[in-house]
Amino acid sequence: MKRLKYLLVYTLPVTVYFSFHSKGAMTFIPFIIFFGFVPLIELFLKPDTSNFDKETIKSEKNNPIYDWVMYLSVPVQLCMLVYFLFIIRDTPFGTVEFYGRVSAMGLMCGVLGINVGHELGHRLSRKEQFLGEILLLTSLDTHFLPYHNGGHHRDVATPNDAATAKRNQILFIFWFTSHFGSYFKAWQLEKERLRQLGKPSFSFRNRMVVYSIANIALLFSIYYFFNTHVLIAFIGAAILGIMLLETVNYIEHYGLMRKKTETGMYERVKHHHSWNSDHPIGRLLLFNLSRHSDHHYNGSKKYAVLKSLPESPQMPTGYPGMMVLALFQPLWFILMNKKLKKLQES
Repeated sequence: MKRLKYLLVYTLPVTVYFSFHSKGAMTFIPFIIFFGFVPLIELFLKPDTSNFDKETIKSEKNNPIYDWVMYLSVPVQLCMLVYFLFIIRDTPFGTVEFYGRVSAMGLMCGVLGINVGHELGHRLSRKEQFLGEILLLTSLDTHFLPYHNGGHHRDVATPNDAATAKRNQILFIFWFTSHFGSYFKAWQLEKERLRQLGKPSFSFRNRMVVYSIANIALLFSIYYFFNTHVLIAFIGAAILGIMLLETVNYIEHYGLMRKKTETGMYERVKHHHSWNSDHPIGRLLLFNLSRHSDHHYNGSKKYAVLKSLPESPQMPTGYPGMMVLALFQPLWFILMNKKLKKLQES
């Protein structure tokens, strides 16, 4: 039964369904729960730093239950997206219900679309990667995969990484620099990959070409089968999902930088180059994403067996709470710059 604890994330589509059939402020119930109640509860819960022992890791890392709990997100996300398109079609444009339901779907795009797409995109199986691409497509963020795997994991905690927030960088600016910087670098990475293979850069072998066609086809299909009103709503939900992703990127590496060695190369990525959180609810809702240090140390390690290590810098609360804190930039800078100073002095 402990393996099924990650099913907690599927309380999200339940709250989103409730949003779709509510009126007024209650349509914002997913945001109220996940960015209000969850951070509040986690203030009173102790972080869980326990890890599997070596023998348990061997048996658990390939346990199919963890995979199927995650695979379930694909039909759930697709069904909720289609349902959203019909619901929003009948929702008057510009009303409180319209914005509430768009925000609910946007939260789905960020949590099940991009976050699970990220986990599946790291898998070695092409089938699993394809599932990840489908999820990322629902948020119009397909470029995330080539840049995250080929760029972010290589350049993290250096000035070369678009998805690493520098000390005192403003979140609202970071949203743009990270998203569009990652997009253009994804094209560069694909061009370089095909050049090394001796293949033309502008072809169907280029994932960015295929992704671009898929994004355009999805947008056109929504416009064709529904209307402009629905298309705007979907784009709004996708943008919100991307903003949630970029806020997570912001808090994960804020101010942490790798040092250069005598050879002029950056030191290897270590556990102290990512912020960690062991707060239990945030961990379960994001498939252990908050154990981010171990993920960067070994990107292919499956989410269920990620470790918490003492050398990983710790956030004061879980990811949902830290994302809310990041919106209040003066408070964020006071708290996190103080933590950065302590890290540098240690």
